[in-house]
Amino acid sequence: MEQFILVFHFVVAVALIGLVLIQQGKGAEAGASFGSGASQTVFGSAGGWNFFSKMTAILATIFFVTSVSLALVAKNSTVVDEALLPELQSIADQLEETDIPVLEEEGELPVQDSSELPE
Repeated sequence: MEQFILVFHFVVAVALIGLVLIQQGKGAEAGASFGSGASQTVFGSAGGWNFFSKMTAILATIFFVTSVSLALVAKNSTVVDEALLPELQSIADQLEETDIPVLEEEGELPVQDSSELPE
């Protein structure tokens, strides 16, 4: 399920980027209102602003929903793979308390003499 959501999320993201890139800026509408480019538009002289704005809103909503669903799936998934649990348990069984270094006395740490330091 997570893989399907991830692929769908990617497709929506690419479509949203493409849709935003093909939109015209606000400055391009001034020339079209005087008839200089109305015959070359796909959506007629009214332009495609309504179509593009609605599609952008729909794709942005779908992108938001898939983002939240991916976050919820990631939150509910386990961090450790189930196949690794027996191996991790055997490693934990092999460890003993003596393998872990512990300071013997509380207080100051031992200080090395400066003559013992390598040059």
